[in-house]
Amino acid sequence: MEKTFRQWKKQCLNKLDHSKKSSVDEDIEHVVILLNSCEEYFTTSSCSGRIILIDGVSGSSDVHKQNCVWLFVSHQKCKSEDLISSLARSSADAVLKFEPFVLHVQCRQLEDAQLVHSVAINSGFRNSGLTVSKTGKILTAVRSTHGLEVPLSSKGKLLVDHDYIHFITNIANKKMEENLRRIQRFHQNLQSALSRDQIKELQIPDTEISQELQDHLHTAEAEEEGGEKQKEEKNKTTVYKRRRKREQHCQTDCCHGDGSSSAPDLEDCLDLFT
Repeated sequence: MEKTFRQWKKQCLNKLDHSKKSSVDEDIEHVVILLNSCEEYFTTSSCSGRIILIDGVSGSSDVHKQNCVWLFVSHQKCKSEDLISSLARSSADAVLKFEPFVLHVQCRQLEDAQLVHSVAINSGFRNSGLTVSKTGKILTAVRSTHGLEVPLSSKGKLLVDHDYIHFITNIANKKMEENLRRIQRFHQNLQSALSRDQIKELQIPDTEISQELQDHLHTAEAEEEGGEKQKEEKNKTTVYKRRRKREQHCQTDCCHGDGSSSAPDLEDCLDLFT
C-alpha cells in the first residue's frame, strides 16, 4: 500500500494541470506546497475561491454545463463596474456566484486524513469531508459553505438595477475577505499540527533509558551533597582542634597557671582574640 501511494503521488504531481488557469492560485500556493512536501499527502485539485459571472443555458438550473459562457472571473475582490460591463455581453441567464476555497487532498493513511479534516473544521471549513474510495484511496476535501449564487439576467435581459449590482458586489467581496482569512488560519493550524506530529515521531519511546538517566543524575547529586557535608564536618573538626590547642597553650604560657610573676608576651595575648 505504501508503494502504491507513492506511485499515485508521483503520477498526480507530474501530470499537466487541466484547470482553466493551468496553475495553482497564488493565495493558496503556500498551502499546496506545504501538503505536497509531506510524505503523507498530495493535493489533487484546488481553488482559492472566486467570484464568477456565468451565462448559462436559458431554462436550465445547471450553470456548470460545458456550453456555459464565463463572462467574468476573479480570484480577488472585484468592482461592480466590471460586473456591469460583463453583463452587457449576456445573451442567456447570467448568474453571479461566489465560490469559496476548496482543496482535495489524498492521504497515505486514515489517521493522516483525520488530521487534515480536524484542522479544516477548526479553521472554519465546516463542510469538509473524508472518504475512502473502492480502490483504497483516502481523500479529504477542505471546503466551506459561505457561498453565494444570485441570478442577474434572463435571456440577456437585466433583472436588477445598477444599485443592486453594487450591493451584491459588496457582499461577494466581504465573503472573499472572510475566505482569505480562513485560508490563512488553515495554513497556520496545519503547520502547527504537522509540527506536533513530527515531534511525536522524534520522541524516545524507551522510558527505561530515561528513568536510568534520571536515577544517575539523582545519585550524582546525592554524592555531591554528601561530599559537601563531609567537607563541612572536617572543617568544623579542624577549627575545634586548633581552638583547643590554643586554649591549652594559653593556660601554660599566658594565663600563668604555674604562679609565675612574669608578664606574657604581647603576641601571645593578642592570639587569644584571633
